[in-house]
Amino acid sequence: MKKWIRFLPFYLAIIMVSCSEAQQLQGFQKHLYINSLNDSLPYRFFIPDHSGELKLPLILFLHGSGERGSDNEKQVSNGVKNFVTTENQKNHPSFVVVPQCPANARWVDVDFRQPYSRQPAEISKPLSMVMSLIDSLADQYPVDKQRIYITGLSMGGFGAWDLIERYPAYFAAAVPVCGGGDELLAGRLVKIPIWAFHGKQDNVVMPSRSENMINAIRKAGGQPLYTAYPDLGHACWEETYSDPELFQWLFKQTTPLR
Repeated sequence: MKKWIRFLPFYLAIIMVSCSEAQQLQGFQKHLYINSLNDSLPYRFFIPDHSGELKLPLILFLHGSGERGSDNEKQVSNGVKNFVTTENQKNHPSFVVVPQCPANARWVDVDFRQPYSRQPAEISKPLSMVMSLIDSLADQYPVDKQRIYITGLSMGGFGAWDLIERYPAYFAAAVPVCGGGDELLAGRLVKIPIWAFHGKQDNVVMPSRSENMINAIRKAGGQPLYTAYPDLGHACWEETYSDPELFQWLFKQTTPLR
């Protein structure tokens, strides 16, 4: 009995942390986007506690392959909670949208384990719906269209690279995490602020996928940022999204008025 009491503060701390995370994720409302063709895409949407006429940024968060499905739950299990902490929302209030890719699809249809890939000629159906969803949300809510940001991890990192290569003027900044893109299209990315992250010990997606993209953009004249974690593997996103410097950098970025 005394031993249990001795560890009580430890257990209470765990419970408090779990409750705090649960409250954060409860802020993500469940929605279903349906396009004109009657195709549907589940998504979670966080609306900041904001009143007034000031428009706020919007974060597009693309999850990894393990969070695919239709439950509208799994896609908020990794990384995204850091965007809606009390501290970050106080310092950087923003809308956050987290769509869920179907179980039988990918954000971009390439083999993530290969050393390189070429961009498919057509955008994937899930990503096409994501772009329509963002446009819809930006029209419905007070979104600052000069500050629409994109980030994604693993499969979502590939999705982030794919979207900014297709629409380099749409996003104000991009944060691809352990992903990869098409180096042959790097010339399109010289003007968009990019900060990529990858674990050097990653045995799922080769670190060279991020390194090659960064090198290609720099060779084309861009100035992307790159952080390689020497001791981390594939799941480096918790380290990435816990970095206050990333948030300070990200929310400073703007794109020319569209």
